[in-house]
Amino acid sequence: MTLSPGQRRSRVSNELLPTHEPEPLPAERPDAHDMNLVDEQLIDAEIDNVPSPLMPIKGRRAQVFLGASLVLLALNLRPLFSSLGALLPEVIRSQGLSPSAASAITTLPVLCLGLFAPIAPLLARHFGAERTILALMAALAAGTAARGFGGTPELIAGTVLSGAAIAIINVLLPGLIKRDFPQRTGLMAGLYTMALCAGAAMAAGLSIPLERLLGSWGLVLGVWAIPVIFAIVCWTPQVPPKRPASHLGRPIVRGLWRCPLAWQVTIFMVLQSMLSFTVFGWLAPILRDRGMRADLAGIAVSVSVMMQTVACLFAPVIASRLRDQRWLNVVVVVLAVGGFMGCLFAPLSSVWYWAVLQGIGQGALTSIALTLIVLRSENAHVAAELSSMVQGIGYGAGATGPLLVGVLHGWTGGFGGVGALFLLVGALAIYVGMRAGRAMYVKGAVYEVRVYERLMTGLAR
Repeated sequence: MTLSPGQRRSRVSNELLPTHEPEPLPAERPDAHDMNLVDEQLIDAEIDNVPSPLMPIKGRRAQVFLGASLVLLALNLRPLFSSLGALLPEVIRSQGLSPSAASAITTLPVLCLGLFAPIAPLLARHFGAERTILALMAALAAGTAARGFGGTPELIAGTVLSGAAIAIINVLLPGLIKRDFPQRTGLMAGLYTMALCAGAAMAAGLSIPLERLLGSWGLVLGVWAIPVIFAIVCWTPQVPPKRPASHLGRPIVRGLWRCPLAWQVTIFMVLQSMLSFTVFGWLAPILRDRGMRADLAGIAVSVSVMMQTVACLFAPVIASRLRDQRWLNVVVVVLAVGGFMGCLFAPLSSVWYWAVLQGIGQGALTSIALTLIVLRSENAHVAAELSSMVQGIGYGAGATGPLLVGVLHGWTGGFGGVGALFLLVGALAIYVGMRAGRAMYVKGAVYEVRVYERLMTGLAR
């Protein structure tokens, strides 16, 4: 049969899909005065699903249990990073690793955030967000437990598996909060942010005491699978029955990858990720190298991470009230980099003050980098596509931060070169932040392309 212009044949059946030309969707410009930025930071990975996933009808008790389950999930998304950082000197001594090899291991989970985050919407479209999260939490538990065997191959394999799971869950959880708690989004977003930071702080502060108690760094890394399993038990009742296939209209966004402003927002995310994950992975070893006790170094990182929680709650609100975010970007970069420099070079007696300053600056920097995705987007569809671009490249390229720290440490035998590296990163972040902070929208046109979900579900089999 001859195909008419615009038609194509289904790969699932022999039927012809209907002729269709892309239809531009009307822009939905947000009102800066009415916008709830804590709400709008929650980019919905399922925004392009038609029909949209339905918010479950739940009683008050069930809603409380659902909220607690989401918070438990978030609590388990950061111990992977900070637990290894606290124990890195023990891992290096036990396995005979070079600083470069150690930095490669600390880089793996960050690299996974960039590599696997873009496939989250595809998995959610085919299997549902709740079902996808359940499967990935099981993968996170398996990967975390594998790290407990105490060998380098198990450490690498478990880190990659866990990092991939975290990358996808990272993208899906905010959309569920926005969908299932439309009247309490601000509260739930705050609890979600606090749980992320609390998990990182808990792992950073408790890993050294646990290592002394258990006598093995491997057991300490593996023990963090226990709260993951508990979260799985709580999350399992939240998985709904699989929905039948139905007609799908899938909006697509074109032009973002050719937009200079989109790249400026992305590079700003790259630079902040380089610093953020260096703090998670290397700040404790740096402080220990300077002569601080191992347990105090872990607590210092824990304090810094907890201060990030405070800044994460307030920085987006401040950003939303400003006409543009150029000078705010400069201020938070100076605070974050300045605090890190103090931890590197200031007297050890003052490190606690610098850790607090770094945490405030880093928390504000991270949350503003995410907020810019919304502020530079004209509607929710553009925001979802820009989020995929920014987080995919931002975390993937941001993995070079901890990697370069290990390489420089291996070359120089100290951390002086690390200070020079992040002074350069800070200078670049100030320049790019001034560009990304301008009151403009990225150039991305939204089109609606109608296909049949039976085609999509057939391809998923």
